Amino acid sequence: MAVEIVTFGCRLNTYESEVMKREADAAGLGQIESGAIVFNTCAVTNEAVRQARQAIRKARRENPQARIIVTGCAAQTGADDFGAMDEVDLVLGNEEKLRSNSYRMLPDFGVNQFEKVRVNDIMEVRETASHMVDAIEGRARAFVQVQNGCDHRCTFCIIPYGRGNSRSVPMGAVVEQVKRLVGNGYLEAVLTGVDMTSYGPDLPGAPRLGKLVKTILSQVPDLQRLRLSSIDSIEADDDLMEALALEKRLMPHLHLSLQSGDDMILKRMKRRHLRDDSIRFCETVRQIRPDIVFGADIIAGFPTETEEMFENSLRIVEECGLTHLHVFPFSPREGTPAARMPQVARQIVKERAARLRTEGDRAYAAHLIKLQGTMQKILVEREGIGRTEGFTLAALDGGEPGSIVERRIAGHDGDKLIAIPAGRQAA
Repeated sequence: MAVEIVTFGCRLNTYESEVMKREADAAGLGQIESGAIVFNTCAVTNEAVRQARQAIRKARRENPQARIIVTGCAAQTGADDFGAMDEVDLVLGNEEKLRSNSYRMLPDFGVNQFEKVRVNDIMEVRETASHMVDAIEGRARAFVQVQNGCDHRCTFCIIPYGRGNSRSVPMGAVVEQVKRLVGNGYLEAVLTGVDMTSYGPDLPGAPRLGKLVKTILSQVPDLQRLRLSSIDSIEADDDLMEALALEKRLMPHLHLSLQSGDDMILKRMKRRHLRDDSIRFCETVRQIRPDIVFGADIIAGFPTETEEMFENSLRIVEECGLTHLHVFPFSPREGTPAARMPQVARQIVKERAARLRTEGDRAYAAHLIKLQGTMQKILVEREGIGRTEGFTLAALDGGEPGSIVERRIAGHDGDKLIAIPAGRQAA
């Protein structure tokens, strides 16, 4: 019986779930007669944790005999809470989940002394190993881990306590992983990490992310598209900027960890940039790469946020030219400094999040209109759906999942582009 992996959260979790599946199979977890379900959780918000707990309870109701294992960031930061759930058979930390012997810690394997919670101190982990994978199940693009953990302590964020301190995967190992995936048919690779622009200072020679990007593109000529996941713009190095300007295989889409457009809130978040830094970065990148598309994370209703402060976040959507907005209503995470700050009323938080989403929808609609009539190279994700180089969703006919096709943009439906063959007239 195959091991079922249920993944929540980020692209790094998606990548690690492939490693987990391989390690669990190697441990013989799939040979347990009752079956096994492994939940790879996220802790970025209270809602993410709630959804994981809800899914675990549902899985137990539907699979009363199965072994249920919980791991990931929520398990790392809330090990005892998950351990107290009757539905859960084993809790593994973020380091333990990547080792095959961890999955043999169930009573089914005759362990001498069973411990339901096996979560070590993630802050003691100093290296990130290169875990080679051959494919990402159900994905047309491949994810490649280049970094893990975070040395910064933003006041709202619990993730460093789930992932540990920043550590980088050696460049040679990253290049070999990309080569392996390209050799297995992937045309696009996405570099992932927790704080990816902090890549390199723990490695010999202290290479930066830009050097890694250039090295991948140089040494893997058959890779057609290289994409970056979320970056911290204040850490963008000169090589990365040069690659954006000159390397057309580096996709013109950056998702920025902005979090706010107000200087005082940014300081209270303990961020390392101010609003002018963000605006200046976007202007600079747009000058060197005119087709760039920006996405961003913005938190609505951070503690002490006034209406004037919130208006600064609203305005930065236009001032930075943001297109793909990820809006998070502030949710206090126990154990973070922000949870102890004066809170904004929940109704106001929800209202501000809704206003930010409305502004994001306006910007996205303008972006869709701007692309009408252009030719776009689209990576087909699944039948009838793909994404442009700028990561804009498109509906199209034809093309095998994983292939890249060129189409003309005939219009949009408010959610995605309508892409048709160059010679065809729109319906």
